[in-house]
Parts: sequence; structure tokens; C-alpha cells
Amino acid sequence: MMYKIIRSILFRFDAEKVHYFTTGSLHLILKIPGMKRLWKNLFCSTDPKLKRELFGLTFDNPVGLAAGFDKNAAMYNDLAFCGFGFIEIGTITPKAQPGNDKPRLFRLKEDEAIINRMGFNNGGIETALLNLKKRKTRIIIGGNIGKNKITPNEEAYSDYEKCFLALFNYVDYFVVNVSSPNTPNLRELQDKEPLTRILSSLMTLNKQKKSPKPILLKIAPDLSDDQLNDIIEIVSETKIDGIIATNTTISREGLTANETTLSDIGAGGVSGKPLSKRSTEVIRYLHDKSGGSFPIIGVGGIHSAEDAIEKLNAGASLVQLYTGFIYEGPALIKKINQAILNQNIA
Repeated sequence: MMYKIIRSILFRFDAEKVHYFTTGSLHLILKIPGMKRLWKNLFCSTDPKLKRELFGLTFDNPVGLAAGFDKNAAMYNDLAFCGFGFIEIGTITPKAQPGNDKPRLFRLKEDEAIINRMGFNNGGIETALLNLKKRKTRIIIGGNIGKNKITPNEEAYSDYEKCFLALFNYVDYFVVNVSSPNTPNLRELQDKEPLTRILSSLMTLNKQKKSPKPILLKIAPDLSDDQLNDIIEIVSETKIDGIIATNTTISREGLTANETTLSDIGAGGVSGKPLSKRSTEVIRYLHDKSGGSFPIIGVGGIHSAEDAIEKLNAGASLVQLYTGFIYEGPALIKKINQAILNQNIA
């Protein structure tokens, strides 16, 4: 209830400014003596039954924070006190880039959704490394990597390689992001030939390491069944470790926001409740068609414990939050973990 009161005030202001205000406030709050212990007691779940072994990693619980929230790896030490079992930073690109013009982050409150066209705004590898070297938490950190806007698609594999090599010693797993709708032509890299090239080049580099890191692929919810079949084949051919399903959608289907509002906002990817059904469909399709041959992290429209359970039952091994975390607050993470314990989901 308290969070919803705070949210109603914050939602009166620009979404991107509020994002940095709230995360900055969390940082200050956690500096107050005793507050870290209080937050851990309020939001963190410690039951060993929640632990998950996946990709050779041990997750304290199966509920993570999706990429996009902590783009520069600047907040993960504080966010670890919100109860997450893992945090994905990024998307990181080799060089710093400002992203798309503002405003670029919009709430659809009646739909409990967000539209964003951020455009991989981040400080690049150098900023991410400076922040990752300040790691004070043992929470699992994933590195979501992408290409710079100015890099042509035929050279995209080089950007992913640069990010992989630079971040290798500082993150626990990698996610290849070719599915954001906010970088021009990026989604063309989901086609079989360019995607196989990117993943194969990363796997080659990975095999040269003494202790390889898990590599996952994040896909769009807007792929056809034929494209999803291609994804299954690519996972089999390249031997990557798993899939994150799904990124934001370019579809406006099912939104209750009026056409004028949507027209004023313009382009961008939708996240939140309207994405829930489709992301679950993609998870179930991949799991069933592949015979459960690779792990899936489910993300998209998780606003309740029931939403998370639905994705786990569809075939996801772990889940991630983004928009649901913004709308429901950190209490949602503990509710999901409690529901997993109550239903004895392995």
C-alpha cells in the first residue's frame, strides 16, 4: 500500500527522470545505518529450496532483474537488497552513445505498461568496467551486450566480441541482445545467417577461455513460428547455453490506451502486462518444440506471483522482472518466491 502511494506521486513526473530519482534515493536510503539489514529482512528470501543450479551457476532464487534497468552497472550493489536472485546489467555497447532523443520513456498506466525507445543509451565498456570493479555483492550478474548504432550490421559481430572480451572477467553470464526494436535494423540480426555468425564467433572466443561463461540469446516476442524454429536450430548448432524470452514488442495489439496517446508517443517497444500472454506463448513453444533441450529465462508482463508461476509452468527455468518491478515494487519479488515455495516448484 505504501509503495502504491509513493508510486502515484512519482507517476506524475517524467518517467526517465523518476527512474534516476528513485534509484538515487535507494542509494541514499541504504547508507542510513541499519537500513540494509531492514531491506534484506523485508524483501530478501533466503530459503535454500529457492536455489537453482543453471549454466553451472547457483542462483539464490529464480527471480531476476531484466536488462535495461541498470544500463551502466551503476545500481546493482543497491538493487541486490531488493531480493533478486540475479541482476542483468546493460545493454552495454563498445562505445558510449546517448541513445535516442528524449522523451523516450512513457507509461501507459491504464495498461500497466511502458513504451520505451531508449536506443541502447549507455556509457560504453569503459563506464561499465569502472562500475563492475566496485562490486560488493555476491549476487549473480549478467552482462547484456549489443552493437553501437553506427556499426553496420555486417560488422556487428565485432562489437559483440569487443564487449564479450572486455566484460568477461566481471560478469557471470552473457546475453546477446539482437532483439531491441529501438536500434535501426538491429532485429535483422535475428535472421539465421547473421545470428549464427555472431553466436559462433562468441562461442569460439569462449572456448579459448580457461573457464567459459554461459552465453544466452535474448529474442523478440514478434517472431513467427518459423523464426522460432530457426532459433531452436541455431541454439543446437552453436551450442549456446539458453534463451531469454522475450524482449519488448512493437505490437500495439490489446492496448486500451487511446489512439491519440499512442500516436503522440510514437515508436518504441511495449513492456508490461500487455506482453504477458505472448511472452508465455513463446516460452511454451520453444520449450515444447525443443523438447526442453535448453534452459529459458522468462520475462515479459510479470506483475504478480501468478504471472511468474505461469511462465515457470510453461517451461522457464528462471524469470526476470522489469515493468512489473516498477509498477509493483520490490515486494513483488518476495511474493513470487513465496508462491514458488508454496507450490513446491522445483
